[in-house]
Amino acid sequence: MVLNDNTRATGGRSEEAASAYSWYVLVVLVVVYILNFIDRQILSILAVDIKRDLSLTDGQLGFLGGAAFAVFYALFGVPLGRLADRWHRVRLLTIGLVLWSTMTALSGLARNYLTLSLARMGVGVGEATASPTAYSLISDYFPSHQRATALAIYSSGLYIGGGVSLLIGAKISQVWDQTFPGGGLAGLVGWQAAFIAVGVPGLLLALWVASLREPARQSDASPEGRHPLADFFFDLSMLLPPLTFYHAMQRGPKALLVNIAMAAAMMMLALIMIRLTGNLPQWSAIAFGYYAVFSWAATLRRHDPATFSLIWGTPAFICTALGYGLVSLGAYALAFWAAPYAETVLKLPKDELALVLGGNGAVSGFLGVILGGRMSDWLRSRHTSGRILVIMFGILAPVIPIWVGFTTESAVVFYVMNFLAGMFAAAALGAAAATTQDLVLPHMRGTATASFFLATTLVGLGLGPYMVGQISELSGSMRTGVLSLIGVAPVSLALLLYTYRALPTAEATIAQRAEAAAAAG
Repeated sequence: MVLNDNTRATGGRSEEAASAYSWYVLVVLVVVYILNFIDRQILSILAVDIKRDLSLTDGQLGFLGGAAFAVFYALFGVPLGRLADRWHRVRLLTIGLVLWSTMTALSGLARNYLTLSLARMGVGVGEATASPTAYSLISDYFPSHQRATALAIYSSGLYIGGGVSLLIGAKISQVWDQTFPGGGLAGLVGWQAAFIAVGVPGLLLALWVASLREPARQSDASPEGRHPLADFFFDLSMLLPPLTFYHAMQRGPKALLVNIAMAAAMMMLALIMIRLTGNLPQWSAIAFGYYAVFSWAATLRRHDPATFSLIWGTPAFICTALGYGLVSLGAYALAFWAAPYAETVLKLPKDELALVLGGNGAVSGFLGVILGGRMSDWLRSRHTSGRILVIMFGILAPVIPIWVGFTTESAVVFYVMNFLAGMFAAAALGAAAATTQDLVLPHMRGTATASFFLATTLVGLGLGPYMVGQISELSGSMRTGVLSLIGVAPVSLALLLYTYRALPTAEATIAQRAEAAAAAG
């Protein structure tokens, strides 16, 4: 078959290339994602000042940069992902953008550890709308042969936003403190002004997002049921005790006993870890998050067996998500701790760090995710599991740069190695995201995205920054804390090797397995 420039053969049919409006929508979504990560990552460059003013430990900083955000981002992402599968996605993204921008601005009014933690939790809830809606919109606006590239371009906002956040946060904080040495309006200091300054523009961006057209969903129909908003609150109830016990009880005595046993196990794990580390918020949040995900998945199995089968019942999906989740564990930890490490260990000035690390993060992440997306599409065209090779590269290639970068005393070597580690890790994201989208039916994409981000958040973001901070405290060395990240590489590689073998069969049987699960349910 000879294909022209506007079509490709995919699965026995021709798909038109994405339209100009599709690319316009992608640009808007990238801008949203940039702001998303500015609001999320600005904490990193402000961490030393926040630690000083609020008298925090490294473990508490790790909680603020990780689990305080990640648990609520992950858990609300589940019902919001389901809502994105059935409701108006543009409207949902607009509402979420208003919420997380408001909570970012309120972070600037925080006066202690508790109020800042609550504000970061609110940011997590709002930002949980972003990727499920964006992934679903992109998957409808772009044909499958361009999907990994489009998702990689969208994901570049992660790295651009993360890098720009360092520049903006450092500059605003520095200028404010120089202008108002004793505190400005209402006694606000530089780091507080920085939160407010990056939160307010999101309210204006929401107007632009609201102007986008909602695309027609692809062919397979969404299951009939209640109004989508009613389903959202129903799905949310699957995650929140004691309603989790009610849902389990409806499935029978055995399901209730299993749910109670899981709750007890998570509570015991939390108590043990709190006793070992002294960090109550971190392990309470993580235990709650893991228990809530278990409860939701068990309830989903009863109410939507087809979706459960293609996500939680598909080992290739789970291993892809967890394998990439460990890549993101290292990436999130490096993104959060690189600046504090260089400022405290290498004694590099904040303004230099903001400029170099910020530029490094933006350029390396952008290059990595775009090149990785293109390479994964090329490899996918030659082998069904081709994209998994790119994810493997993302976990193995950063090992040497991390080791060299965080053992050197040279600022130049540190910066170069950070650039390489960031670029290599970023290459995996588009491949992982596209793989999970390819393993489900179109009307399940929002739920699949939320499930994928459970791994990147509850494993990656929830544990990565905290793990480095806690090991730093225990060892008395931030260098040791960062280098501990290398230990996750063998586990991730083992998961991805399994996925490479299992993916072709899993993808070839999507429709049959969904039909069988629906019939059995």
